[in-house]
Amino acid sequence: MALAEQLVQGVDLWINTPRRPWEACGTSGMKVLVNGGLNLSELDGWWAEAYRAEVGWAIGDGQEHGDDPNWDAQEAAETYRLLEEEIIPCFYERDGRGIPTAWIARKRTSMAELTPQFSTNRMLREYVDRLYLKAAQNYHKRSADGANESVRLCHWRELLETYWQKLYFGRLDVQREGDKYIMTVKVYLDKLDPKAVQVQLFAEPQGDGESEIHVMEVAEATGTENGILYRASIPDLRPAEHYTPRIIPYFDGAAVPLEARQILWYES
Repeated sequence: MALAEQLVQGVDLWINTPRRPWEACGTSGMKVLVNGGLNLSELDGWWAEAYRAEVGWAIGDGQEHGDDPNWDAQEAAETYRLLEEEIIPCFYERDGRGIPTAWIARKRTSMAELTPQFSTNRMLREYVDRLYLKAAQNYHKRSADGANESVRLCHWRELLETYWQKLYFGRLDVQREGDKYIMTVKVYLDKLDPKAVQVQLFAEPQGDGESEIHVMEVAEATGTENGILYRASIPDLRPAEHYTPRIIPYFDGAAVPLEARQILWYES
């Protein structure tokens, strides 16, 4: 913190180049905002949410590429291109009074629009609302009645560990009815209780939206190897092939994937 205090008050451009997804959050870039600095960062952590062309510069495409040296080389080249062709000219281009008007306009936009959104106040509120209060509620629920709920949770996790490797999908079927897709898929759960899992249809985000998730409902139980037919009806707002069935653990009140990390994707 002492080092950051010295750095952020004198820096004009904060360059942050982790490989996505290794940026834990990006609080150093947030500190720069209130000090009038601009960010040039990988589209990861906070910058994946905050970035717009009016407030800074971005590296990468928002996807994960592992440790691919070719992608590293592309991002390095793009970083130098941005510095040489856009950022440095913007900083040194002055008007008759010696003021870098374009740089200052971007800095003002960054401070005005990003500083209220990315702060310790927001961080603490979101931790309390999304994590701490739920954790406190779960603690009271799980410790009541001789910790009966905790015993049930542990049993659920033991069953997942025992039977998860035996789960598999059957065929996915897609039918169109008017302006909807009717999707059905057979799932074989072996000896695992269907209530211990949730079958979903998952689609990647479009544009700036969020991932699309539809919970599939039980349509028919065949009895063979605990085979169950799951069904979902969804609007045909995007191609059917965008949706992939998956199985995840389910227990009322459990934090998935924090408390149960298993996941099984449908493979065509």
